Amino acid sequence: MEPKGSRLGTSLLVPSVQELAKDQHHLNNIIPSRYIRDDQVITPASNSQLPQVPIIDMQKLASEEDSVELQKLHLACKDWGFFQIINHGVDFSLLERVKKETQEFFKLPIEDKQKFWQTSEDVEGFGQAFVVSEDQKLDWADIFFLLTLPHHIRKPHLFPNLPLPFRDTLEAYSEELKNTALKTLVYIAKALKMESKEMTELFEEAGMQSMRMNYYPPCPQPEQVIGLTPHSDAVGITFLLELNQVHGLQIRKDDTWIPIIPLPNAFIVNIGEIIEIVTNGEYKSIEHRATINSEKERLSIATFLSPNLDGELGPAPSLLAPETPPKFTRVKVAEFFKNLFSRELKRKTNLEQYYI
Repeated sequence: MEPKGSRLGTSLLVPSVQELAKDQHHLNNIIPSRYIRDDQVITPASNSQLPQVPIIDMQKLASEEDSVELQKLHLACKDWGFFQIINHGVDFSLLERVKKETQEFFKLPIEDKQKFWQTSEDVEGFGQAFVVSEDQKLDWADIFFLLTLPHHIRKPHLFPNLPLPFRDTLEAYSEELKNTALKTLVYIAKALKMESKEMTELFEEAGMQSMRMNYYPPCPQPEQVIGLTPHSDAVGITFLLELNQVHGLQIRKDDTWIPIIPLPNAFIVNIGEIIEIVTNGEYKSIEHRATINSEKERLSIATFLSPNLDGELGPAPSLLAPETPPKFTRVKVAEFFKNLFSRELKRKTNLEQYYI
């Protein structure tokens, strides 16, 4: 029996890009037309001239005397919507296990992966998300998406069936990321001078955590494809861990695509649309995309924290006043996600329907 209320939506079933990429030499490197993205301009950016996202030190945030780091966090959320977190307290050996075992999971034979494949009824499992029509352009990527917390919303055929030791590693990682994300959200509330309780009540206890593991195969013509369509995350907050040394994440700032160079063992963190609503538009969710490498595969794992599916969200009351009226309507969390998964992933189209 499916856990109540935990089906977020559906996505049309598509072939595995990992398998397709293996066959590229048989196909004379001809990319199937559904993956060719004339709508995207991919040009190699010169990293040295571009600014990098702010770096936030969590140890400094924890020190009451350090108001400088809190101000840095405020500006990172306000001006960038993205930052890297160092000294976050998550054990490096756990991160190494997550990196190694996720890569091994994607190396499983296709027959083993079929047990974890998406069905036409649900977006969780191996496949792609946000595919709503047969003629829609596709990303050059495979994902493995699953709900991880609270425990009762896990699908019996997914998390409990993961191979060992991967299942235990993900269990530990899931708990660590929940704690780190909650701490970060409290600092974000502090940085904006909103009531911390308004933030914690929304995300604690039955807050929903999900993970999206991304596999981007190499492509002989990387400028013709996109690994992840430009979009902003519709969640509360995202923690991204790069799993190998191949970079591809880019964020859109001042109409320029800026590549992010991950620091070793840091998390790349970004504000989601739910935080944009809660902060009444003060902190914005920023568009980003993933580009493809011509020779090497790239892997990453994004962990999302969102409010309880049974809850409701809107701008935090402590941020509202006659001179700062609400910019967003209140909405049920479950409805927000059902709307998200019912359409193509595109820029900020899900959020736009909630503007007042």
